[in-house]
Amino acid sequence: MADEAVATVENDTEKSALVSLDDARSARIYEVGYVIVPTVKEEDLEKIVGSIRAEIEKAGGSFIAEGAPSQTRLAYSMNAQEGARTAEYDRGYFGWIKFEAEVEGAKALEAALKVNGNVMRFIVFRTVREDTRAKMKPPQLREVKRTDVIKAAPRRVEEPSAPVSEEDLQKALDVITSE
Repeated sequence: MADEAVATVENDTEKSALVSLDDARSARIYEVGYVIVPTVKEEDLEKIVGSIRAEIEKAGGSFIAEGAPSQTRLAYSMNAQEGARTAEYDRGYFGWIKFEAEVEGAKALEAALKVNGNVMRFIVFRTVREDTRAKMKPPQLREVKRTDVIKAAPRRVEEPSAPVSEEDLQKALDVITSE
């Protein structure tokens, strides 16, 4: 009886090891978000994004969706290595690509982005195939019913004024300016 229990545990361990190997070899959905340095010309952006796509294809990945890079103001300044010097930027070209690849493909993409001098920051993460972007909803107005009665404010009644003579007006001005 004890031998059967040990054999069952060993078989379960082998099965879980096989499942994890199959899981590692199966394709997963990933998304890469990247920030390209702002010194890159707009004409050269497609070459840089093309190199990111080439890395994904080289790893056997397939594309699902993509957001073309557009220049945006960063929440905080970032440092980027430019040859021997370090430059600080408050803007960058942000873009993203959603793709399907094996784990090794995602790791290869990370390694390639680390050595790419035009990419300031990037993140590769596992996600779902569905569209996960936030949708902008128009604000909804809701009706609020008041329980109290709104009363009109009393109006100020103006008294009819009598005509003022030039002499009275001059005397009033002399009194004000003399103080």
